[in-house]
Amino acid sequence: MNDLVEQFFKLKENNTNLKSEFLGGFTSFITMAYIIFVNPQIMSLSGMDQGAVFVGTCLAAALACILMGLFANWPVGLAPGMGLNAFFTFTVVGEMGYAWEVALGAVFLAGVLFFLMSITKLRGWMIESIPLNLRIAMGSGVGLFIGFIGLKNGGIIISNDATFLKLGDFSNIETLLAALGFLLISVLAIRKIPGAILLGVLIITISALLLNLVQFNGLISMPPSIDPVLLKLDILGALDLTMITIIMSFLFVNLFDTTGTLLGVADRANLINNSGDANNFDKALKADSSASFLGALLGCSPVTSYVESSAGVEAGGRTGLTAIFIGLFFLLAIFLSPLALIVPAYATAGALIYVAILMLSGMEKLNWSNMVDLLPALIIIVMIPLTFSIADGIALGFLSYVVLKVGYGEITKISSGAWFLTLIFISKFIFL
Repeated sequence: MNDLVEQFFKLKENNTNLKSEFLGGFTSFITMAYIIFVNPQIMSLSGMDQGAVFVGTCLAAALACILMGLFANWPVGLAPGMGLNAFFTFTVVGEMGYAWEVALGAVFLAGVLFFLMSITKLRGWMIESIPLNLRIAMGSGVGLFIGFIGLKNGGIIISNDATFLKLGDFSNIETLLAALGFLLISVLAIRKIPGAILLGVLIITISALLLNLVQFNGLISMPPSIDPVLLKLDILGALDLTMITIIMSFLFVNLFDTTGTLLGVADRANLINNSGDANNFDKALKADSSASFLGALLGCSPVTSYVESSAGVEAGGRTGLTAIFIGLFFLLAIFLSPLALIVPAYATAGALIYVAILMLSGMEKLNWSNMVDLLPALIIIVMIPLTFSIADGIALGFLSYVVLKVGYGEITKISSGAWFLTLIFISKFIFL
């Protein structure tokens, strides 16, 4: 058995062993596990059954991780992504009024397109066509979107008729716990405590239990039924002109986020060869893109690679065996549904705010010296949270990019991919 594992995953060749892979998998899982509490909570606000989404989240993550390990032999964990789950619930369903089944259909179609791009040259063409500043801006804008939702869910910011927003009431114990949760997660993370986000969520939940703010229903039980969300996607409903920009938003945010995450983890895991290319990078992208539409079948927002996988790499994980261990831990987590269902929104608010701040780190890579490229990126970053829509924020950024390029006399520098997306976004505002 050991020889089979060695031969398949090439442990010695990658300077690792079974113990290191197990520790790497456990470390990555601990840093990612907050998603099993946060994702069901966010998606249930769209009308989906929270228990069923919890099971779907665990299954989608488990299957995606195992696929990544077996097919690409990469130490990368996958799970439903933060940001797009909020876009799914608050924008597509909440603001635009689509049924969650139709939104799942859009996620599925975006996943299929992502997969087709990953097995053809379309992926490379699209990545090279979109200016780096705009790619960075998408991730940072989604980060602010997540942070805004976290501040809102925690009651740290509330509505105001005169000024739209104002600071919440910290005499409210739930608001105070939300703020303390963020500070606790930040301190733990700065001190490099593994699973800082998960620990913060659990500590605030335990505090709520001690204060009789939530009811304890146990820790372990048989998992809830997944039937309320399993295969409930409405693909035909998503094949509508008005859904084009929604599908594109799911697709491109996932594409650029995945590409950046995979390359970052590959660098830390020494998967970059002498030519500067990542070993099996195409296989890793194919595994990730396959997981995207797999998640839709299980009732989840797009499944994507997690940058938290770097923690497992630092702990010794080097091969796909690490990813398989992550997947097995997600399978075991299915039996923690009583705990997941009692976690209150203010306990996960701090996690959302902290993740948002991490996602803003990409802004340091923006080209701040070229205003023609910088302004559209800043428009995306600012307008995604202010319009409460990833699609609208990206659209406004691309439109301003083309206008500024034309106005500055650089029309020849506008790529075919940028023109293509701009025409789609113009159509959105005019006809849709």
